[in-house]
Amino acid sequence: MTSSGDALPGDPFRCSVCGYRLDTPPWGIDGKNPTFDFCPCCGVQFGYQDCLQAAVEKQRARWLAGGARWSEPSEMPADWNLEEQLRYVNRGSDPSDA
Repeated sequence: MTSSGDALPGDPFRCSVCGYRLDTPPWGIDGKNPTFDFCPCCGVQFGYQDCLQAAVEKQRARWLAGGARWSEPSEMPADWNLEEQLRYVNRGSDPSDA
């Protein structure tokens, strides 16, 4: 998995909660079929904890308030930068509305 890239917000490979870029789209290429996997960065379960924008924002606030700790620390890139990653967060419509 990679935490960098040229993708802008709305990239189907990004976690809607934390902006981490995954190898596979958490909501599928069509944006409508969640994998139900967990984000190694913020720990959200795709398709369950990120179905509505309000839930995404709540999960993001909880993750940030907890110190933005990685759910899977072994997956954290050596050059990880929280502020840079958060630039890729899509602050808009519900993931399932894509």
